Amino acid sequence: MDDSGIIRLYWERDEAAISATDEKYGSYCGSIARRILDDVQEAEECVNDTYLRAWNSMPPHRPSILSAFLGRITRNLSFDRRRHSNAVKRGGGVMCSVLDELRDCVSGGDWVGQEMERRELVREINLFLASLTPKKRQMFVCRYWYCDSVADIAEKFGMKPNTVSTVLRRIRTDMSGYLAERGFEL
Repeated sequence: MDDSGIIRLYWERDEAAISATDEKYGSYCGSIARRILDDVQEAEECVNDTYLRAWNSMPPHRPSILSAFLGRITRNLSFDRRRHSNAVKRGGGVMCSVLDELRDCVSGGDWVGQEMERRELVREINLFLASLTPKKRQMFVCRYWYCDSVADIAEKFGMKPNTVSTVLRRIRTDMSGYLAERGFEL
């Protein structure tokens, strides 16, 4: 079934939407959740929560790209679950290293909660990413959206892990400078 058909099922409140979503996007959402959570059972629960969140969001929301919509829900739920799990263990464990790598690029100041500035930040990050070569942009997305390991990225792009780490570090440094030039506090 195509995406518009699946979305139509959600809007009609037809429970077949869930099975159609699982059939088409279950492995995609599962891979996102497993990379973030590193626990198969928690990842499966997160994917089920994704379907519930999608069910509750449609209507009124009609996503233009269903895969991105579901991926974003899965990713956010996975990070929330990971944060909760680490808090329960009294800080037991380090937050996903990809978030730590990006920490120096964007601060967590009070302005983050303000929608206008958040949108401006998103716009500037998108402009920065658009300025990268397609290969560098794909590497960035693999690491910081899908949480792929450096080794997996190196294998995917036919590079050495050290080279990938260097490229990603340079992208982060460039992005940090780019955002600082545009007035974002670091």
